[in-house]
Amino acid sequence: MVELINIASTRWNQNEANWEAYGASKGGLISMTNTLAISLSKTPITVNAISPGWIQVNNYGSLSETDHSQHPSGRVGIPRDILNACLFLADTENDFINAANLVIDGGMTKKMIYE
Repeated sequence: MVELINIASTRWNQNEANWEAYGASKGGLISMTNTLAISLSKTPITVNAISPGWIQVNNYGSLSETDHSQHPSGRVGIPRDILNACLFLADTENDFINAANLVIDGGMTKKMIYE
């Protein structure tokens, strides 16, 4: 079994002014994920996407309490959160997960308000 995992962003579905190119490119990755999953359905290949929200890669300690508390999960994401999702999707035991877009954002896209 082969697992393709595309890394998109929550910006495929929510955006701000002047982010057209970035949002469109992430939307394109989601569309490509869906299409590839269908195109490769006769092969042992699954195709999924991960859409991270706010993932802080450095200076995590400099984030404010507001930064963390605004997330329904109570914290800003870290790279390990995305790694764990990749490992989950890459596990051959999960071969029934196909054409999925896994949003990993601490629940923020359901809230849609950043402070």
